Amino acid sequence: MNTRHAIRQLVEKALYIRQLTPEIENGINCELTRMGYIDHVDYEALELLMAEMDAGRIQLVSSY
Repeated sequence: MNTRHAIRQLVEKALYIRQLTPEIENGINCELTRMGYIDHVDYEALELLMAEMDAGRIQLVSSY
């Protein structure tokens, strides 16, 4: 995966499938840990993901 805006790419995938899977969530967490900061583009993507989840348009999928 392209490391430039990798979080945004993961968010785009979640929006496309309308699910936040454990794999996508883990990828986001790994990128945040690896980078140690979040840039403006990735921050806005995460804000959009949270807004879509709050509105019930994105389903959180459990790892079970």
